[in-house]
Amino acid sequence: MSDVQRPPSARRNLLFVTGTRADYGKLEPLALASLEAGHSVTFFVTGMHMMEKYGLTKAEVHSQSRFNVVEFTNQRDGDPQDIILAKTVVGFSDFLQEYVPDLVVIHGDRVEALACSLVCATNYIRCAHVEGGEVSGTIDEQFRHCNTKLASVHLVSSDEAGARVARLGEMAETIHVIGSPELDIHDQPSGVTIDQVLDRYEIRSSDYGICVFHPVTSERSTIGAQAEALFDALIASSRYFVVILPNNDPGSDAILRVIETLPTDRFRVLPSMRFAFFSELMRNANAIIGNSSMGVREAPFLGVPSLDVGTRQANRGEAPSLWNAAATDRATINRFLAEAWGRRLPRSQSFGSGNAAERFVELLDSEAFWSRPLQKYFAE
Repeated sequence: MSDVQRPPSARRNLLFVTGTRADYGKLEPLALASLEAGHSVTFFVTGMHMMEKYGLTKAEVHSQSRFNVVEFTNQRDGDPQDIILAKTVVGFSDFLQEYVPDLVVIHGDRVEALACSLVCATNYIRCAHVEGGEVSGTIDEQFRHCNTKLASVHLVSSDEAGARVARLGEMAETIHVIGSPELDIHDQPSGVTIDQVLDRYEIRSSDYGICVFHPVTSERSTIGAQAEALFDALIASSRYFVVILPNNDPGSDAILRVIETLPTDRFRVLPSMRFAFFSELMRNANAIIGNSSMGVREAPFLGVPSLDVGTRQANRGEAPSLWNAAATDRATINRFLAEAWGRRLPRSQSFGSGNAAERFVELLDSEAFWSRPLQKYFAE
């Protein structure tokens, strides 16, 4: 990355939108690289970050002490997604009346990202969408593809994702394969030791797996039963697990009720973790289980065996370290725990090689990036 200082006219005002601990981990490398390249960086912090129930993870954004941070509370516990969408549209629109950025950067498929991409589109503000073109088979996928149609720039994680964005009618020159930004962090030393992680979070065993099981909005009526089946299998295994609480999508209450019953001697339940500590926890895990994207993305990159449970990440990735099972498929879950636990496999680079931030800054340096018109046309 170049150390050459830009003239004042080339300094851009970048606005990153984050609503969860997960998307912040993907946006932070891009934001830090932008700062180092001489740009101004502001974070619009909302969503789960603002909720005490989920660990008030806004503190992670503030901890950098290098970003401008704007907070907006967009929901009360239990608000349906359409209400959260409406509140976020109003709040983000109000904010943009005072602060007009050169570029807004959103991530993925959350309702906060959808609200902000909609506001950008209606106000002709340049918007870059990170990790578009991916599949998951839930309402999140619909939100993700809506963001693709609303955004003016597409920062995708793989050639396959880029091809899907192109099939949605986006111009080839707006699609850039940079990889998944969070892999930049996992490709570097975490800065902490595993002993520090175990001590800080009171994790009682170094022989552990990680489990994260999120709600699937289209399966709300059965998600509690799925969680019960999955955790029953983990209880029966006699293994030790660190459980991170699910996100707040509809159906989370049913999962939380199951988690509340887990035996505390073998399950350490945490609302969230600081990113560096969680990165180190993943690197040293014997297995990762659940339906978080980390099981199909970060785990294969780190060579950690992972079991993708259910439909939330269906068809999203393939790797030698990745297994798949329904939550009720006790036989496959048991076989995974017996055969894969503690193994290390070759690193997969199907979602990038750890240089997404460098590629992002190269785009910011390109005059073509800024000169493309914001009026969109469907590419046949």
